[in-house]
Amino acid sequence: MTNTPLTHSGNKASLLSRGFAIAYALFAYGVGSVALFWFFFAAIGIAPYSLSVFKADNLFTTLAVNIFLVLLFALQHTIMARNSFKQKWPRIIPKHLERSTFVLAAGVFMAVMLWYWQTFPGVIWFIENEYARFATLGLAVFGVAYVLVTTLVANHFELLGLRQAWLYATDKPYTPVDFKRQWVYRYSRHPMMLGLLIVFWATPDMSVTRFVLAVLLTIYLFIGIQFEEHSLIQEFGDKYRAYKKDIGMFFTFR
Repeated sequence: MTNTPLTHSGNKASLLSRGFAIAYALFAYGVGSVALFWFFFAAIGIAPYSLSVFKADNLFTTLAVNIFLVLLFALQHTIMARNSFKQKWPRIIPKHLERSTFVLAAGVFMAVMLWYWQTFPGVIWFIENEYARFATLGLAVFGVAYVLVTTLVANHFELLGLRQAWLYATDKPYTPVDFKRQWVYRYSRHPMMLGLLIVFWATPDMSVTRFVLAVLLTIYLFIGIQFEEHSLIQEFGDKYRAYKKDIGMFFTFR
């Protein structure tokens, strides 16, 4: 009589933790996806960059606020992606929710960056030719599609934390996804970053506001690549060193 409630309670807790893992991972996936597509739509020109009522009153403050927003976003990505930081996660966040937490934080910080982004007066370039405008917008859409396809090649569900939560919920052991040279990764070490660069710069209407965002994010992208490759060398060793020697950062010409 005394053992039944304890066993039932244990099973109930297990079911709750598994259900929570799935719900948490889906919520994080949703937040991250909404923020990412907000950025994509803003880049294409069908969504605003800034929704905040806060407006800086001079160019220096405007630039300072925008640099601060990008730094927040960059620090979140850089710190949470480091192996030394990941090793400390199990003390606070269960291992199977570590990636989902990263995706959730990235979505929140990206949304904050876009929400509070400060606008500048002026235009860098404006393409008047109708065909050139259409071609430039097409290139931007291609960049978005290229980023999304790259996530599928790199295992979309692992990258965004859903696979880890699902394996936990179904009581299956986690197996790391091995690094493979496949599809776009056969000629580009960082195809996702290449797609993002296209999204940053492919616009027929380059306002100063967007130009500042593109410049700051491009700087961070190249810095982030260096950190990422350092982590990949730590994880895969000579296998990634050989890959780095054979394959170009964005293109491989042979």
